Amino acid sequence: MGDAQKMTGEQIEALKAIVGDGERVVTTPTTVERLSKDFYWYSPVLKPMLESKKGEVVVYPLKTGEIVEILRFCYVQDIPVTARGAGTGNYGQAIPLQGGVVLDLMRMDKLEQITHDGVAVCDPGLRLGALEGKAREQGWELRCYPSTVVKASVGGFLGGGSGGIGSISHGGLRDFDTVRALEVVTMEREPAIRLHAGEAVHDILHAWGTNGIITKIWLALVPKVEWAQAAIAFETYEGAFDFSERIAVDGAWTKRLVTTFEAPIADYFSPVRALCPLGKHMVFMLVALDQLETLKQAANEAGGTVTYAEAYRGLKFAPLLSDYTWNHTTLWAIKHDPAYTYLQCGFDPDRVRDQMALLRSRFGQEILFHMEFIKNGEGRVVPAAIPLVRFVSTERLNEMIACCRDNGVFVANPHVNNLEDGGRFREDHAQLQAKRRYDPKGLLNPGKMLSFTPAELAMEEQVR
Repeated sequence: MGDAQKMTGEQIEALKAIVGDGERVVTTPTTVERLSKDFYWYSPVLKPMLESKKGEVVVYPLKTGEIVEILRFCYVQDIPVTARGAGTGNYGQAIPLQGGVVLDLMRMDKLEQITHDGVAVCDPGLRLGALEGKAREQGWELRCYPSTVVKASVGGFLGGGSGGIGSISHGGLRDFDTVRALEVVTMEREPAIRLHAGEAVHDILHAWGTNGIITKIWLALVPKVEWAQAAIAFETYEGAFDFSERIAVDGAWTKRLVTTFEAPIADYFSPVRALCPLGKHMVFMLVALDQLETLKQAANEAGGTVTYAEAYRGLKFAPLLSDYTWNHTTLWAIKHDPAYTYLQCGFDPDRVRDQMALLRSRFGQEILFHMEFIKNGEGRVVPAAIPLVRFVSTERLNEMIACCRDNGVFVANPHVNNLEDGGRFREDHAQLQAKRRYDPKGLLNPGKMLSFTPAELAMEEQVR
């Protein structure tokens, strides 16, 4: 669909009548601008493309029934609707391309229950950090979470995220039935409330809110572990990576995080500089507290220097080493030098050293290796990566991506603003089929699913 028509004052008043509270329908320019953006500026390609994009009004629903009425009205009026969580995404997933309504779900933040078998039943706006805290009080914890855990919402993580801390043992959101079920409101003339359970959750997961609004979540947890944090310095990157890999793939270790930083990445972590000797290659880990002494001994035997090793006290206590891992690493690098950006990669565990050597020989210090280990859907622990890249030009960036792919390194491109090119679009087109069923006009987060054609346009093309 083309650019949407600007919303009228009458339409905005109608939205106020629907929610029955004018304060939950906001048109203040600074608020609309702020809530139309995420961390898209991590990408120097997306920044100029998206910085002028914004919605026209922000609506804060409090319950599913209000969302049904809002979508019914917007369907009839042809108003685009873009769902928003906490806005911690990194590639413009929830930035409206065609104006319309920003549906901010953060006030729908209730934890309904944690079942006896460890499934959290909650609203989409519940913050992951709050869920982690409540879960641990009841003997459970999140299977995986992003480095933005304190701010990020459960719904936003499911809609635009993938994995994170904990993925080394429990995989990502798409693996091992972590997401048990989703309740979704459709964007039809008569919006329906649909339950997706089991394999059907994959119709909706990581679809950026393009094919339904998530209103309730059943998220599997895992029994809690008493954790410890460790930071270990190495003289060589090879030594750091070898040690990380050995701990990561060994099933005898209970771990939540194994991250390796090539020097000088850790030099950019200013709040924990005392833990990161200048110019050293660093490893950050979360392991079971009862294995900490064994880890320290193993690190010393591998030639590492343990610079920090203490019990983990929770998300509210510094130092929080996970604040420097996953894509928070990129944030610290950009703070040091705005020329940095990043890629999202998956290396072949059998060829990873050759793959890294090839990239180093081709691109030198334009790429710095930041490796995260994760368990894939087949149960094997593999080296993922969010390498830092010194941005030279879009052409050079695309050359680097092509080189990775030509040599068996998977790349989910974070410098595009659509599902298909971002590397997470399902090959069976489950997300596309769901959009055709649930959003025939293409009003949900329009422009983000390139393979979708609105029903009316598809019919016109058939006639031609």
